[in-house]
Parts: sequence; C-alpha cells; structure tokens
Amino acid sequence: MTTFVAMWLFLAFLSAVLLGFYDVFKKQSLKDNAVLPVLFLNTFFSSLVFLPFILVSYFAPETLHNSVFFVPEAGWEAHRLILLKSFIVLSSWILGYFGMKHLPITIVGPINATRPVMVLIGAILLFGERLNLYQWIGVSLAILSFFLLSRSGKKEGIDFKHDRWIYFVVLAAVLGAVSGLYDKYLMTQLSPMLVQSWYNIYQVVIMGSIIALLWWPQRRSSTPFTWKWTIVCISLFLCAADFAYFYSLSLESSMVSIVSMVRRSSVVVSFLFGALVFREKNLKSKVIDLILVLIGMFFLYLGTN
Repeated sequence: MTTFVAMWLFLAFLSAVLLGFYDVFKKQSLKDNAVLPVLFLNTFFSSLVFLPFILVSYFAPETLHNSVFFVPEAGWEAHRLILLKSFIVLSSWILGYFGMKHLPITIVGPINATRPVMVLIGAILLFGERLNLYQWIGVSLAILSFFLLSRSGKKEGIDFKHDRWIYFVVLAAVLGAVSGLYDKYLMTQLSPMLVQSWYNIYQVVIMGSIIALLWWPQRRSSTPFTWKWTIVCISLFLCAADFAYFYSLSLESSMVSIVSMVRRSSVVVSFLFGALVFREKNLKSKVIDLILVLIGMFFLYLGTN
C-alpha cells in the first residue's frame, strides 16, 4: 500500500510540473490571438497524440495489450460517460482561455490553485474521503492564499467583484472541480487510456462545430488568428500532464482531494515564468500567495506520507 501511495503522489507532482508549462504555453499562444481557434487546435493536436494508440489497440491489440498505453474497446454506455466528460472540460476551457487572455498569469494561476478546495468538499461528500491534520492545514493555506490574491489583483486595477474575466476564470475553476470529481468516478469504471484518448477525439468534434458556427462567420470582425508553435506545446504538455493525472487516480488508495490539490501547485511554474519571461507587475505581494501554496503542498505531502 505504501508503494502505491508514493507512486500516485509522485505522479500528481509530475502532472503539476507539466501543467505549469502548459499554462505558460497557453498564455503565450493566446497573446493578441483569437481564443477559439487556439482551443480547437489544442484539442486537434491532442487527439493526434492518442489516435495511434486507439488504432494500434484495435487493429493489433497484442502490441500494447499489457502496457499502460492500451486502449480497450467499449460500448455506448462507456462512451456516453466520456462524452459528458468532454462537454464539462471544454466548457471549463473556453471560460478559462478567455480569462487567461485578459488577465495576468500570476493572477489566473493562483485562482486555479483554489480549485482543489471545491474538489475536497466534493470528495468528502461523495467519496467519503477524510483528511488528517496535516492535510487540513495544507487546504486551509490554499483558501487563505485566494483572499490574499484578491488584494494583489486590486493593485493592478483588477477588481475581483466587477471584472468579468475574473468570473470567467472562477467559473472555469468550478467546472474544473466538477471534472476532477467526475474523473475519480470514471477511473473506478473505465481505463485511463480509454477515457483520455476518446475524450480528446470527442473534443475535436465539439470544438470543430463551435468554430464553424460561432468563430468562422465572425472571424473578420473579431481578433484575428495567428499561428504560433507554442500551440503545439500546449497539446504535448497537456497530454503528458493528464496522462500522469489519470494514471495517478487509477492507482489504489489515491485520493482525488489530494491529487487535485497537488496538481494545482503548477502555479509555481506559471508564477516563475510570469515574473521572469512575461515581466508581470506587483510580484512582491504575489510572492506571499506563492509561499502559502508551497507550504500547503509541503503539509499535504507530510499528511499523505
């Protein structure tokens, strides 16, 4: 049991690091760029990553059968669950991408870092998960960091009560929390590769429809789309981060409340890039929020091991 705990926790931290780079590439890709095409290409390239595994698993199952990359066949009952996952994730992404475009990454990252608090409440109510003292300390520090962040945002002219992009990011975080709880349920029912590979395929279809109906007819009167190679990096780092995440949740004794909390420590990576690369403002007060996140992660580590 100890081995499994160490493995799922390690995978959660690995996912967090990869997710931090994903946020950085997303911010760079959205700069002065149309949001919906960037999101569509993200889903398109992500689906290309997993399409070979689907095809090989179907036409030559013996090749991957005993590996973590095998995609088992499933009926409509399973695919219906995965399709719902796609709608939840895309709704969160669309809101989050618009928010990311109009807000500093050092504001968006810590808001996303509060998502696990919602997952925690859901995990306690739905899955009966229980946290020990150290884990509760870590969660409390994450909550405190959000209120400190709102104070930092006002110094940049960002009013958390009246800025619509803040509401976009917060609502994206809520839907992300719903997705996280749903992921834990899916991992008790389905293979991680089945879920990750097919929900990327479904996302391409959904986003393709949105692009055709909403963006393409209005493309000349809205923000123009510019191709950037960082868009490919969004997909690669997201696929790797999600693979570690799903595999972590599928392991015995994993706790979605802890995995979700650790995963949001990706804010450390996005914060460093926001400071060093994007040259964002008011970093001194945001450092307090970052330190609280790091201390919170340390207590979660202590509580889990």
